[in-house]
Amino acid sequence: MSYAAFVFRLAVLGLGLALAAPAHAQVETREGIALQNQILDLRREIEALRRGGGGALPAPSAPSRAPAASGDLVQQLLVRVQELEEENRRLRGRLDVADNNDRQMRAEVEKLRGDLDFRLQALERGAGRPAAPRPPQPGPGVQTPPAPASPAPSNAPRTPERAIADGQAALARRDFPAAEAAAREAIRARPGARAQDASLLLGDALMGKRDFQNAALAYDEAYSRNRQGARAPEAMIGLANAFQGFGARREACETLDNLRSNFPNLSGPQAERAADSRRRAQCR
Repeated sequence: MSYAAFVFRLAVLGLGLALAAPAHAQVETREGIALQNQILDLRREIEALRRGGGGALPAPSAPSRAPAASGDLVQQLLVRVQELEEENRRLRGRLDVADNNDRQMRAEVEKLRGDLDFRLQALERGAGRPAAPRPPQPGPGVQTPPAPASPAPSNAPRTPERAIADGQAALARRDFPAAEAAAREAIRARPGARAQDASLLLGDALMGKRDFQNAALAYDEAYSRNRQGARAPEAMIGLANAFQGFGARREACETLDNLRSNFPNLSGPQAERAADSRRRAQCR
């Protein structure tokens, strides 16, 4: 195989990898492994070519500038391979987030199904009970005493505001499962103006449980609720910290860069938290 043909093969393989990269998040695991193997093979061939200097291959019958141009092409392909490896790691992280989100959704559906079955069984048991006997009627001229007021049910559902307050108290005492349960209860109740607070509470609780990928989803939802609100910087800092938690340092730095652009006058504790997050992520 001639030197020019070898370089042409590398170029074709590099172009194929570039076209396949955007669809990587949708491929199966076996296809992802095949892509990684192709990247490794390409790197070995490029390194062998660089170490050998092209001496082991037949000299091409091209102008004197062709080897230099071919060397530039090999260097460009090597850079492209490194970019594809970084893109592969980033897409794998996003795929893990999507998988965790799918498992969480399935768990919630199963829980709702169990609650519905329990309530239906309770209604069926109530429908089969005999009717209560009618109390004796008073005779004429006898006044009927007022019926005692029925006590309020002790298991009445909490309002979203109360659930958020209870969740924040649980978070303060580091009871992260209770804080998560209160946040999800508030979110299911459609808290309206407090939706961002509920999502932030959920993100903080999941961070405490070290469930970084689902915490990232919660913080992203909180930021989307009100991108210009007073708690939007808090949501972005939480999102950056969650990214760092599962190794997505590049996404963490991009989030902190967006925070700096959207809120240039950030000060106080939020500014300190953002600076600390940048140091831990080693952002430029």
